[in-house]
Amino acid sequence: MLHPLVTTAWLADHLHDADVRILDIRGHVLPADAPLPHYYAHRAEYDAAHIPNALFVDWTQDIVEPNSLSQDIADPERFAALMGRLGVGDDTLVVAYDDADSMFAARLWWALRYYGHERVVVLDGGWQKWVTEALPVTAEVVMPAPAVFTPRPVPSLRKTADDVARLGKGALVDVRTPQEFAGEISRARRRGHIPNALNLPRGVLVAEGGLMPAPDVLRARFLEAGVQLDAPEVVFYCNAGVSASYGLLAWHVAGFAQGSVYDGSWKDWGNDENKPIIT
Repeated sequence: MLHPLVTTAWLADHLHDADVRILDIRGHVLPADAPLPHYYAHRAEYDAAHIPNALFVDWTQDIVEPNSLSQDIADPERFAALMGRLGVGDDTLVVAYDDADSMFAARLWWALRYYGHERVVVLDGGWQKWVTEALPVTAEVVMPAPAVFTPRPVPSLRKTADDVARLGKGALVDVRTPQEFAGEISRARRRGHIPNALNLPRGVLVAEGGLMPAPDVLRARFLEAGVQLDAPEVVFYCNAGVSASYGLLAWHVAGFAQGSVYDGSWKDWGNDENKPIIT
């Protein structure tokens, strides 16, 4: 499998490769106890300046199913149409970046892999590292020729509530904040966490400067949180599958392959009165 990260130096050398498509998916999320709305895309920032040849993806609308309470991934037809408009074909190497310590880039990485597209990587350090190194930026938008993207869903990468309910201890990782895990605040109607879940906040898996920690550091942090490194599978969840995708990215960088994302995450589980919770 392709290593999930590339460096700014690598991208600077491959900016104009014909088979590379750079996707800017910048945005931010407000804390769970802040007034709604919580989710924002950074289209204005992209319009002002972006990496040359990059195209914008709105993480709040483009890659989600419309009217989905839990921001579920877009259906195959919707996702394929977006990728086609962006010039992403079946053989295209996609480089995703953001300005949120790779949280949204990881979501796009997971989404593409879920639809069977393995040629996708995340820019380690993202927009901030690119700008800090004074690498080229532009406001010019260059639209590529449309491409044909063939969605081939990989069910093992996307878990449902029923899948999660069957997991034992050490195999379910909640990457939300400790306050959300403890039930002090929540983005769903109910507060708390899923039974058997371990709390490993996403921030623990981010190094200084928004970089991904080294594999041995990541393995140590997973172990400290109680994750079974030899579990048949490990499932990550958050509020709507975004931070969870970063957890899976870190899991892969740490050297493990048997992982997936509970796409509906807490917004799905916490809003279902029939599901057990722990507070």
